[in-house]
Amino acid sequence: MGGRRPQGRGGGSRTTTTPASVELAPVSTDSLAELLVAKERPPRPSAWSASLTFGWRAVLKIKHVPEQLFDVTAFPIMMVLMYTYLFGGALAGSPKAYIQFLLPGILVMSVVMITMYTGVSVNTDIEKGVFDRFRTLPIWRPSTMVGYLLGDALRYTLASVVMLTVGMILGYRPDGGVAGVLAGIALLVLFAFAFSWIWTMFGLMLRTEKSVMGVSMMVIFPLTFLSNVFVDPSTMPGWLQAFVNNSPVTHLASAVRGVMAGDWPAGEIAWSLGWAGLFVLVFGPITMRLYNRK
Repeated sequence: MGGRRPQGRGGGSRTTTTPASVELAPVSTDSLAELLVAKERPPRPSAWSASLTFGWRAVLKIKHVPEQLFDVTAFPIMMVLMYTYLFGGALAGSPKAYIQFLLPGILVMSVVMITMYTGVSVNTDIEKGVFDRFRTLPIWRPSTMVGYLLGDALRYTLASVVMLTVGMILGYRPDGGVAGVLAGIALLVLFAFAFSWIWTMFGLMLRTEKSVMGVSMMVIFPLTFLSNVFVDPSTMPGWLQAFVNNSPVTHLASAVRGVMAGDWPAGEIAWSLGWAGLFVLVFGPITMRLYNRK
């Protein structure tokens, strides 16, 4: 008999009831359209709101892959310790005396070197096809790139705090006080934000992240080492001084060093801001043109 099963081991019988089939009413096209299409569309997000959203996305990537913080924690500590004790005795008589000159410069050098990972992240997302989805969204087009850079600005700030903490332990004392330190970090982060547009361009232009890394190293190493980060350019040959004295890294290192020392060198600050503006004006449009055509 339907619905009755054989007896179990206890001799009893178990019955199950099969539910009757339920007829579903047909859905009209009009009622379905009312559910799917809202009468009022939500407002389009502003440029700032969209940029912050993508910036938060960059921060969440760090949360899920905390190994990304290695370059803003362990790497800066290693740089400060290595160069302080490697060159301190030879160049200034003692590591404690050298750290006063070195720390602002090595701070600039480390943060500028970290900026190249922005291009690597952009290239990785392109390979995964994430940008194909972003381009279909009704948002301000540059917000995806600006969001990357805003997220990385947090990393630059963290690296600066780590290096300053290590420097203070080693004996660094900024005569500019808290205001000078905060102003120096703000100037450095602003410059790094603008400088990162170069690497976003390479991230869109080159095919693999290894290519982005290789080209970035070829640009960053000469630019950072041929500067006044480690020594005064006055001891260099004349032809090399011409390059070093006009390098954006030299202007930035001099500005940060002066601000943290309480001198507030207006000329060097102006040069640093001018270089930052130039990077955005030149490489920002190129980056967006490549992004739109990718």
